[in-house]
Amino acid sequence: MLSDRFIYAIETEWSNLPQTMARPTQQDLFGTEDQPELFDAEAAPPAYRPDLEKVRARLQKILTELRAAENLSGDPDKALLYRTVFPHMTGWLPEEEGAQLRFEFDTEMARLKAA
Repeated sequence: MLSDRFIYAIETEWSNLPQTMARPTQQDLFGTEDQPELFDAEAAPPAYRPDLEKVRARLQKILTELRAAENLSGDPDKALLYRTVFPHMTGWLPEEEGAQLRFEFDTEMARLKAA
């Protein structure tokens, strides 16, 4: 057990300490000062808009590569990547244009799968 003298010494020391432990040059981390919000709830996140000409060029490059291929056995990883990425990329384009490119892509993939 703690002796009465020890408890008295601790209580005396605690009563002599300043109320805050922060240095005078350091801000109080737990203070009640108003802090501006880090994220404004009403602010919309910045919208990403790709360059549609670059998207079209990349999609045409993929279609050209598929049209030149004789079968899918050359690079199965690339075929899987194209199956994943191509439909998503067409989503940036106007609906009719994207649908036409997806149709052409599906046609080429079916041809290569049959080969």
